[in-house]
Amino acid sequence: MRVRKREVKIGGMAIGGSNPIAVQTMLNVPIDDIPGNVAQARRCAAAGCQILRVTCPTPADARCIEAVKKAVDIPIVADIHFDYRAALACAAVGVDKIRINPGNIGSDDRVKEVVTACRAGHIPIRIGVNGGSLEKHILAKYGAPVPEAMVESALYHVRLLEKFDFEDIVISIKSSNVPRMMEAYRQLSAVTDYPLHVGVTEAGTYQMGLLKSGMGIGGLLLEGIGDTIRVSLAADPEKEVEAGFNILRAVGYAVAGPEVITCPTCGRTQYPCIEIANEVERRLQGYKKPIKVAVMGCVVNGPGEAREADIGIAGGKNEAVLFVHGQPVRKLTGDNILDQFMEEIYKL
Repeated sequence: MRVRKREVKIGGMAIGGSNPIAVQTMLNVPIDDIPGNVAQARRCAAAGCQILRVTCPTPADARCIEAVKKAVDIPIVADIHFDYRAALACAAVGVDKIRINPGNIGSDDRVKEVVTACRAGHIPIRIGVNGGSLEKHILAKYGAPVPEAMVESALYHVRLLEKFDFEDIVISIKSSNVPRMMEAYRQLSAVTDYPLHVGVTEAGTYQMGLLKSGMGIGGLLLEGIGDTIRVSLAADPEKEVEAGFNILRAVGYAVAGPEVITCPTCGRTQYPCIEIANEVERRLQGYKKPIKVAVMGCVVNGPGEAREADIGIAGGKNEAVLFVHGQPVRKLTGDNILDQFMEEIYKL
């Protein structure tokens, strides 16, 4: 069962509460390339991204935030590290959320300025703790970025905002070490009702990043922890969006669009099962119906193993058995089995 957190509104959507888990990503085009950022933002939106983050190192870079916000109809998050003036500039152009650690921006007066601007604009703040950049006094206390140190860091930043009666907060507490990251989120979830942004940071290259994110994010979701997720990959952000939805689908959350399942094939396979499965998935990109499509290697186990699929095929030599909701319907034959199968899918 999902752990219920308080609701936080981000632009026109909300996370926490009973709201669906939101998938987000971050643009990776150089910030001074505003047209490039806008184009990438549009691709992310088309891929289904629900929350989009953009870095903003200086106040002048709020121009890019403004341009991206005008280009897409999804909430935009400004990523701020040390310059509180950049946060103020982003608030002035109507950003939907700000990611900033208040302990990094200087005096209480600066924190208060950011809080005042965010409160006036109904802009929530995400505190983003990273195991690789903990405060010196906390790292000295624990000797390593252990989960307890990460939780203490997060609560330290939370208190800096609560000091000014600001509670419109989201928290992330990421590490590149999956077991450490998972335990940190467990401990944090137990002591706060602020919604949690879940992710594995510095997850690695595409393949390793998928594995670590699937284990870390997916594992926490199965424990009911998480209100929004970001899959960090050394890849285009659209790939992160796709991976995020696939993780949600894999742990059992309802996700718009099709799911393609297939067996690993074996020596019984007599038709191009893997090639057909990949092509079916490619052709169904952008298809919105929440259907499960099975491409199975043979008729021995295929229909039974894919009984819960809405539609599927199990192959034989130059043919495939079409089944719908686990029941065989007819045979597809000839050299255009794929096209015939796609026609049947679109009929559903």
